[in-house]
Amino acid sequence: MRQRLLGVVVAFLVTLIGAGVPAHAADNYTVDPMHSSVYFKISHLGLAPVFGRFNEFTGNFVLDPADASKCSFEMTIKAESIDTNNPKRDSHLRSPDFFNTKQFPAITFKSTSVKPIKDGYEVTGDLTMHGATKPVKFEVVGGRAAQFPPGTQRTGFAAELSVKRSEFGVGAEQFAKALGDEVRIAVGLEGTKR
Repeated sequence: MRQRLLGVVVAFLVTLIGAGVPAHAADNYTVDPMHSSVYFKISHLGLAPVFGRFNEFTGNFVLDPADASKCSFEMTIKAESIDTNNPKRDSHLRSPDFFNTKQFPAITFKSTSVKPIKDGYEVTGDLTMHGATKPVKFEVVGGRAAQFPPGTQRTGFAAELSVKRSEFGVGAEQFAKALGDEVRIAVGLEGTKR
């Protein structure tokens, strides 16, 4: 009888202690646009790359070091914020010939799968641009932590990927000879923990 009672007490204590230990929760981060960037480059006439960037974007990501399947990445870019350091060209890029920013104001990405790799994650997701949604896959590397300012937890990643503008209908056929089809994109994401 005493052994049975002792067993019940031990089981109760184990349950009580287990209930007092909080389950590990994933960390949520908001993209800090002041310390993040979205750049791209595309070939012009096969001679040299033209570089550009998007100045306005928002995003968030969720990290769970114990389970990458619970991680996620999302981003929304304001297409009209395109900037190639040439106002005339930028106005043309916003027109229906290219991004048609009045009809398609946002470029979005939402991950569908995240897997761990050395120094980061392999991210698969849906990229929506110019009304078309296509799957993309790329690696994000980084994940070091820092506090800045003191008390604000941060982490960051870098990613590079390539897309074909023709798959998204960006740029009419008349520009096929002048511009390359491949667009290289570089993203630097720094997030603050919520």
